[in-house]
Amino acid sequence: MRRTGTYTTSTTLGEAVKAFVPLPLPPNKPALAPACFEAGNRAAGLALARLSGVSGLVPSVDWLLYSAVRKEALLTSQIEGTQATLVDLFDDEAGFAIGNSDDVEEVTNYLRAFRLVQDNLRDPAGLPINVRLLCEAHRLLLDGVRGSGKQPGELRRSQNWIGGTRPGKAAIVPPPAERVADLLADVERFIHDDPAPQLPPLVKVALVHAQFETIHPFLDGNGRIGRLLIAALMEHWRLLPEPLMYLSGYLKQHQSAYYQHLSAIRTQGDWEGWVGFFLEGIAAAASEAERGIVAIASLIAADRRRLLASPKSGPASYRLFEALPTMPRFTVELARQALNTSFPTANAAVRLLEDLGIVSELTGQKKNRSYSYQTYIELMTR
Repeated sequence: MRRTGTYTTSTTLGEAVKAFVPLPLPPNKPALAPACFEAGNRAAGLALARLSGVSGLVPSVDWLLYSAVRKEALLTSQIEGTQATLVDLFDDEAGFAIGNSDDVEEVTNYLRAFRLVQDNLRDPAGLPINVRLLCEAHRLLLDGVRGSGKQPGELRRSQNWIGGTRPGKAAIVPPPAERVADLLADVERFIHDDPAPQLPPLVKVALVHAQFETIHPFLDGNGRIGRLLIAALMEHWRLLPEPLMYLSGYLKQHQSAYYQHLSAIRTQGDWEGWVGFFLEGIAAAASEAERGIVAIASLIAADRRRLLASPKSGPASYRLFEALPTMPRFTVELARQALNTSFPTANAAVRLLEDLGIVSELTGQKKNRSYSYQTYIELMTR
């Protein structure tokens, strides 16, 4: 059996525990055999290529990014117990009253952290993927929400544990706090200095995510930052031109297997099982995103034809329709702001889309009415 780390005695809450310290990447003695990842890597790569290609079916990739990034934010948060829904997120952005505002705030914090990382990676003067960038993302992630008292933006300074009501009953005890910075520096070197040129980038993404989760460098939010790191590495290694895939949907659906494979690296030296699972997840998530884009493109094309065929349609209604995929819940005032026009013009545009059955009114009131691009939302929430 391959050895993937060592155990060291650590003390927390007055209990001595065996903390696991992972060996640096890549796996060795033995190294990963190409036979364990070649077929999975090929399938995942083809699925990503198809996803990239099909994104051209819609006039604006921003439409796709709006929903894809929010689905990833929502699903990665749901893995950690957040109860918010995609409709909650849309309603919050529209300014509607929502019941579980705390959960929605956790999701919007993830969106802020994601944008911070993406902006840095796309800015020639921005930070690369490193500990400082991850800490800044972590600070945004925990800002003002559950976990805000657990050193946001800072590597932990104490021993943590995973599972169990006390350290001695823990399922996993990550490395002692004093080892965290050096272990993350090893991960940085693996990302940027390419010590394993024979490994495909997708395999390296799998290795880095697992290593990050094993190190568990923060007191809270490790899972979400670790999955955000997947998206960052996909960008870093140019595996997908835009973050159109929501891998957390697959990981949530197979949450037990996700955790079991990560644990088996530590307990059984089974990097191969984890890499295979991860590549299957990439292929499945990319294929699901591809199907979603085809469905969205079909819906928008059909609704656009309906609008163009109406003798009452005009520039304001066209422009409002083009805004709907990034404003699926809205009021007339939001429509007025989006169109930068007068209230009567915006109201007439909304009324036309309602008459055509493209949007529906939610309140049944004569004033302060709210609207929904419901068929689009239903596609998003399948």
